[in-house]
Amino acid sequence: MTDATGGAKGPDELRRQIERTRSELGNTVEELAGKADVKGRARARAADLRDKAGAMTVQLRSSAAQAGHTVHDKATQTGPQPVRTVVQAGMRHPKPVLAAGAAGAVVAVGVLRWRHAHGHR
Repeated sequence: MTDATGGAKGPDELRRQIERTRSELGNTVEELAGKADVKGRARARAADLRDKAGAMTVQLRSSAAQAGHTVHDKATQTGPQPVRTVVQAGMRHPKPVLAAGAAGAVVAVGVLRWRHAHGHR
């Protein structure tokens, strides 16, 4: 209830306008303070990135575990029986398999160096 010039029609209307203006001004000050709080915004952004990284880690671990199960299933259920037996034994005892693989690599490098030194290509 305002008159034609935009002023209040009475003291009650004036009080309501003042209260509404104070509320709007308080909201504006809060918004500006939030925008000016660089540290707070940086902390919030860092927390958001940490959450996203944690979720990505969980997703990658899940994908890796699923891939591992798939490879394990294929390795133990396909191929000739002797190969499956060796793969299953390797899965149960990985250290000897790794040691044998490393020894094989050393032998292969030695053979290649010997062939190169003696002119065999």
